[in-house]
Amino acid sequence: MAKAILFDAFRCTGCRGCQVACKQWNDLPAEDTHNTGSYQNPPRVSAETWLVMQFREVENGDGVTWAFGRHACMHCLHPACVSACPVGALYKTDDGPVLYHDDRCIGCRYCMLACPFEIPTFQWDQGLFEGPEIKKCTFCIDRLSAGMEPACVHTCPSGALMYGERDELIAVAEGRIREHPERYLDHVYGKDEAGGTSVLYISPVPFEELGLPELGSAPIQENTEDIMTKATPAVLVGMLIGLGGIYWVVKRRQEMMGKNGGSGRQGDREASS
Repeated sequence: MAKAILFDAFRCTGCRGCQVACKQWNDLPAEDTHNTGSYQNPPRVSAETWLVMQFREVENGDGVTWAFGRHACMHCLHPACVSACPVGALYKTDDGPVLYHDDRCIGCRYCMLACPFEIPTFQWDQGLFEGPEIKKCTFCIDRLSAGMEPACVHTCPSGALMYGERDELIAVAEGRIREHPERYLDHVYGKDEAGGTSVLYISPVPFEELGLPELGSAPIQENTEDIMTKATPAVLVGMLIGLGGIYWVVKRRQEMMGKNGGSGRQGDREASS
């Protein structure tokens, strides 16, 4: 059966233990960031940060309160990124995770455009010929394969994260809402949004305050597949032309450097004689 993660925003303390655990387990390097006037850091997910806790101040009566949102791959049941990929680099597993074949990726970045949660990230710091890849949360598939829960869930000290069967987590989420209607909105985000996701949310504040988009229940991939069918041939031709131009420039530069180098060596020999 499909696995899932339940995030309870009411129980979250914003400690960012999950964010640190994600980096440690996946051996992700630190990255240079800048203060943007918020405790949230870094400002968004990247090729080196696959999970970010969002810090938002929300009006609450006469004052404000913190709203902490977990921003990482949602591992959709019908992932738009998978349907957008023209070479099958991204794929959905039966257990829930959406994973990635780095050896198939051509760097088109359609997945980045298709994802409604703005999750897949390109390695912008890698050169074109250095094999840049798309990076995102893997649901700790290596831990799942060993019978362990995801690193973020394992490290959460407040019980804001739970891992288990998707149907069972939905029942837990709905049970909490029934027991404490004063704490939560009467909705489980991800149960139906975009056809359903493998990361579920319950919250005391509107979900947009957690950085989540307002989506219908229809899978986004239905529109994505139609667009890709029409757009892919033209884009692939454009990429081939662009790569051909880059190759010509690099080859020409190497030839010019070779000629200049030869003249220089000849001049040195003449001067020494």
